[in-house]
Amino acid sequence: MKFSEVIGQQDVKNRLMQMVAEHRVPHALLFCGPEGCGKMAMALAFASYLLGEREEDAEDDSPQTRRATSMLRKWEHPDLHFTYPTIKLASMGDHSPVSLDFVKEWREMLLSEASYPQINDWISRMGKTSSEKDGNKQAIITVEESEAISHNISLMSSQGGYKISLIWLPERMNIQCANKMLKLLEEPPRQTLFLLVSEQPELLLETIRSRTQRIDFKKIATQELEQALIERRGLDKDTAHRMARIANGNWNKALEELNAGNENQQFLDLFIMLMRLAYMRKIHDLKKWCDIVAAFNREKQKRMLDYFTHMLRESFMYNFHQEELVYMTQEEENFAKNFARFINEANIIDIFHLFDECKAMINQNANAKIIFFDMVLNVIVMLMSLIHISEPTRPY
Repeated sequence: MKFSEVIGQQDVKNRLMQMVAEHRVPHALLFCGPEGCGKMAMALAFASYLLGEREEDAEDDSPQTRRATSMLRKWEHPDLHFTYPTIKLASMGDHSPVSLDFVKEWREMLLSEASYPQINDWISRMGKTSSEKDGNKQAIITVEESEAISHNISLMSSQGGYKISLIWLPERMNIQCANKMLKLLEEPPRQTLFLLVSEQPELLLETIRSRTQRIDFKKIATQELEQALIERRGLDKDTAHRMARIANGNWNKALEELNAGNENQQFLDLFIMLMRLAYMRKIHDLKKWCDIVAAFNREKQKRMLDYFTHMLRESFMYNFHQEELVYMTQEEENFAKNFARFINEANIIDIFHLFDECKAMINQNANAKIIFFDMVLNVIVMLMSLIHISEPTRPY
């Protein structure tokens, strides 16, 4: 992977290249930042550069460079070792999972343009190898993994350069693994580089953090995200600008918004249906609506309520007629044009609290049908408080 494939983060790239130019690359780097900002993409690009890959317009076109590029294109370079959280499949028996057990799925993910990986997607990929519901299991880095890392870095470099251990989400190491990892960081072999890519560095042992040089990533700038959407996804400038603002520096979120069949589209349809039926006080139809959402699993129900909260916030802000304050897709905005007038200071806090209470009760395993039916009745009351009796009953 080349630096040119990383979206934005030019300051980080410059800092890394300066380290290389001054021959002061530390033995351990800790990349930190929010989801979708490009930490993993930069780690892959930096590792590829140190192992010999160059940009297409680079002057170096030696056989060694071409050989390194060929191996890195398939993520099969012998001096690049990946570590990532794994789950234990039912078929494994007493075997403790290590990264090598899922190397095929890992390479397939990286080759499918997933240089901005998400843990939920990765767990799903691992779970697909089993007929059971392994996708619901927690992914961790086991103590056996630290032994595999120790073995890999003890080997001689096959190409005579760096040996790189790239660890994705090191905060998921169990305590036994973390303690062994600490020893490896204290006495690393010569020309070994540890690249740790973390989203929650505060969960790492303080002693591990103190033995790494931390590099913090910012969210991707909106302009850079917009340009990437135009170049990589063929969007027109207006659509790319809207998507980039909604994504708020998260490339993964931008791609999710582009997926016409994504979950948010379903949640928007449910939100529109809820508000229109509540406006018209169609209790029988609202009961059917409750039956639909009660059939979702609890995690999806909570994500739906989070989305409803998002729509409330955006509808409220729409009333101020300030474009820079609103983060909605075109379809969401089309609905908000008529709906926003029903959300103001008189009811927004109460509806916010209503959705939060529903989410808390779902966490407590309360009956979903009762929770949602009580919720829709309260939504009717809160909306009706703003509607004049003389106003014709019509959906927004």
